[in-house]
This record gives sequence, structure tokens and C-alpha cells, in this order.
Amino acid sequence: MTHRLLILGTLGEFVQLVKKSKEKGHYTIVCDGYPDGPARELADASYVIPVTDIDAVAKLCKDEKVDGIITSFSDLLLECMVKIADKAGIPCYLKPEQLKWYRDKSACRELLGRLGLPSPGFARIPVKFLKEKNSGELQRLTENLQYPLISKPMDKYGSRGIYIIHNKEELLLKALQTADFTGLDEILIEEYNDGFEFNMMTWVQDGKVNVISVADREKTQMEEGMLPESTRNVYPSRLLDNVEKSAADLLQSYISYTGQQEGALSMQFFWKPGKGIQVCEIAGRFFGYEHELTDMVYGFNIEELLLNYLYDKKKVSEMFKTHDIHRPQKCGAVLYFHGQLKTIRNQEAAYRLSEEAAVVKPWIFYKEGEDVIAYGPNPYLALYYIEAESREELDRITEKFFEQMSVTDPEGQEIVYRNKIPDYSI
Repeated sequence: MTHRLLILGTLGEFVQLVKKSKEKGHYTIVCDGYPDGPARELADASYVIPVTDIDAVAKLCKDEKVDGIITSFSDLLLECMVKIADKAGIPCYLKPEQLKWYRDKSACRELLGRLGLPSPGFARIPVKFLKEKNSGELQRLTENLQYPLISKPMDKYGSRGIYIIHNKEELLLKALQTADFTGLDEILIEEYNDGFEFNMMTWVQDGKVNVISVADREKTQMEEGMLPESTRNVYPSRLLDNVEKSAADLLQSYISYTGQQEGALSMQFFWKPGKGIQVCEIAGRFFGYEHELTDMVYGFNIEELLLNYLYDKKKVSEMFKTHDIHRPQKCGAVLYFHGQLKTIRNQEAAYRLSEEAAVVKPWIFYKEGEDVIAYGPNPYLALYYIEAESREELDRITEKFFEQMSVTDPEGQEIVYRNKIPDYSI
């Protein structure tokens, strides 16, 4: 029997998933709203339909006799997949009624509080108070929170509309800026944790959390007042032994309430010596532009996992029997380079770095003459997957990239923000 699979997503992150699906002999269909998505060229069939048009994509599933649907790497794609699968009658590891615990940041916080699990203090702020510039009510709702704070929309992803609030004088202004990013009636204001940050990817099978990886999620503040941006994710985490068990136990408690029995489950969290871990976000998908590192460092292929989940679940068990996050084959990292919203003129340094021996895969997102766009299909100026035999060697290579990376505009001005490696002394 030839399976007919719909992959929701056509951008670069989905190329390997399409290739592997085709290798397995599945009739592979791709769909999203990007007409130039590179995964389209590899698929058996391709449709340009916005993923948010649930009815249209569900109809496509029925017309094409789709028997499996999968996506990952984005909260929006996850949400749409769950709704499409439900409408089209296709199996999926989550149901629409479970989405609030993976998509609504305030619902996640409230559940964590109900379960006695650690997360930052927060307050839900009605947008109407902000539009009325009711600073008195805003101060009242946040009076029990400790500064610094961050304001964030509850319906966006990719750090959109998130701002640091250092004091009461900044509170209304930053909250109003966040309100401009949301289509909901409320925003979230929560305490900002400046501890070590981590990305954890796991897979749920038969209601049990199986840890795939824990990465150090390193961030750099590009400009004063800006929320620090992710600039390097490193495998394995140098603090793995400090956080793995507590983080896995927390996720196990979380899904015991949400009812998730299988599928992808990821968490961003903080840890400070003597204070334990604190949840940032929990998601029902894998991290975009990072899952490749599990293959590089452990030989654990996420695309293989996703496809086995759909059509050969016995192999999922086999994958975890041989996976040990304490026995990496090497150290690996992905380096992210952010830039100012200017026109690109010269990327010679970026291309030279692509030729370095440590680079497993480079990704230059723009062409010369193009404008850098905020929140478009290109999330960075460039990224590089690098590998080394030790963390010390990996850090030396990283420093070289951080020093030599350059992209300039037509006036010769630097566009790239300078990245930094954090201090890991405890």
C-alpha cells in the first residue's frame, strides 16, 4: 500500500522531511501559502493554500485521499495541523480541545500554577485598559510582579511583540507596543528570568516522555532595551546533569493533565543554581532550525521519527532503545546571525565562513540587493551548523565566526549584530 502523506510546510526546514518521505515510497503532498517554498520541487504534489484556511486544506486532504498529516517547527503550523486533521478525520497526536495548553501562553501558565510547577509570575492584561491608557489599573494588575518584566502577545510566536520592561515608568509604553501585535483581548506580562536558558525536545509514546535532547540556548542583547535574541544553541548542554531529570519530570506531570499520549513535546526553560528550573514555554512540536543537531550529535533523525510515528510505530520504540543523550558522538551547535532592516550589498564574509571545515551546513537566507525584512519567511541573515570533538573546540570555532561574520549595506555600514557567548561560571 502506498501511503498518501500531507506535509504542512514548504520552506527550507521541510526539504529533508519531503526527501525522506519520498525515499520511503510515500506519495508526498506539500501545502502552505508560500508559492516559492523549496520543498515544492521535491514533492509529488504541491498546493498553495494558506495553512490557516482550515476548510480548504481539509478538503484537499479528502480530495487527495490523504491518510497521514504531519508538520513541526512552528506553533502556528502545529495548531493548523491539529485542526485540519480533526476536520478531515485524519489521526493526529493532539486534538483541538488540547491546543490551549500548547498555544495559549496564559493557559499554559495557569496549568503550571495549578499543578504546582515552576513558572514566572504573570498577569493577564486587558487590551482595552491599554488603549484607554489606564495606567492605574495596569499598575494594580502587576503590583505583585518583580521587575524586570516582559510583555508578550498570547497568539504570536518567534519573539514577535515581546518587550523588556525595566521599571514602572516603562510599563504602559511597552505593554501598548505588545498590544499592537495581538488580535486577542488580552496580553501577558510576566517576570523576566535572566538565568541559564535551555531548549529541550522530547517525544511522548504511550503517555511517557522520552528525552531526545537538551541544548544550551544562548542569547545576545543586540541593542539596549531589546529582548535578547537566540544566537547559539549548543548540544549537548554543558549543564545537562543539572536539569535533565527535573525538566523531564515536569513535562511528565504536564501531559498527565493535558492527556497527550504521543507526539512531539518541547520546552524552553530557565535554571539558576539554588533556584531550580522555571518554565518559559511548552510546545507540541520540535524547534525549527535546531532539530538537525540531534542527527549531527547523536545520529537521531527527527524526520525519521515523524514518519515512523505515522506509519511504523514499532520503529519509534527501536529508535529510543538505542538513543542515549549522555553519549553524544560529537559536540554541535547552530549559530544564528541577526541583522538590521537594511538592504544587503556585500556578503563575502558570510560565504567565506560557509567554507570552514567545521561547517556541516550553511544557510544564507538573503541575496545581495534584497532588503532584510522583519518576521518574513527568512528568520535570520544566516545560520551555520558546526561540529567539533569537544565543547572547548566548539567555543573556539564559534568565537571565530562571531568575530569574522560581516554583511554590509550599500553604504558599507555593518548590518550584522554582534553575538556573544555567555559566561557559564556558576
